[in-house]
Amino acid sequence: MTALYRLGALVARALPGPIARALPHVAAFPLSWALRSKRSMVKRHMRRALPPDTDDKSVNVATRKAFASYTRYWIESFRLPTRSGKQLAEGIEVPDYRYVEEALSRGNGVILALPHLGGWEWAGFWMASVNNLPMTVVVEPIEPPELFNWFASFRSKLGMKVVPLGSSAGTQIATALKNNEIVCLLCDRDIAGGGIEVSFLDEHTTLPGGPALMALRTGAALLPTAVYFGPNGNHLGLVRPPIDVARTGTIKEDVTRVTNLVAQELEFLIRKDPEQWHLFQPNWPSDLVDQT
Repeated sequence: MTALYRLGALVARALPGPIARALPHVAAFPLSWALRSKRSMVKRHMRRALPPDTDDKSVNVATRKAFASYTRYWIESFRLPTRSGKQLAEGIEVPDYRYVEEALSRGNGVILALPHLGGWEWAGFWMASVNNLPMTVVVEPIEPPELFNWFASFRSKLGMKVVPLGSSAGTQIATALKNNEIVCLLCDRDIAGGGIEVSFLDEHTTLPGGPALMALRTGAALLPTAVYFGPNGNHLGLVRPPIDVARTGTIKEDVTRVTNLVAQELEFLIRKDPEQWHLFQPNWPSDLVDQT
């Protein structure tokens, strides 16, 4: 498996730019039909994110575009090490980057709360390599360990420290925030389980309480963020105003309140361009019930 990803990275970097940009759209249709169970799950998620009166044909089109978005994510990520600082800077616009700068000026670190959407790795590489900002990224451990190690090494070359989700992740996140660094948390899926009950995209589920807990305990700014693919290889980074993490009750009450605010912000970011939301796993209790 690791060898396949290595090969994929080599092929992606060898592709001429126009072919690399066109390939996701070409590959989306066969991929969506080959991965039928994934297509079914993405289709469920599209129905949640799109307007309620969206017809079946439009949902199918959005589902296929989600596969194209995911393909672009991988091709682009594999090609990132070949990008110069100038190319990275010219390839992204972040109108409200001031929220990040203001948060860092207070010295308690920044938590970027992101959905699985668009091309956030471009922004991460831009911030780490061009702006010289240390980045810590918490990710789901994957098997086999050799594959995870390869991904961790790959991202470390992009200037990011990779922390596997697990018992030691909290300590490493706290250390990064204490050092006034940036921590990226993909938080639209409760991977570890035991999360906070929320209403998310008009249906009850759980989301991880870690982002809220860390912000409440450390005083770090909690900024909902998404990076959208644009035309011609460009990107738009959308940074939302900081979520209010002032203490108002018990820690459990505050974590619940802040996590629900995170859910609302994630809804906003996803619904801005649902076709770029590439979440392929079950995310609501009904997803699991309907699979049985």
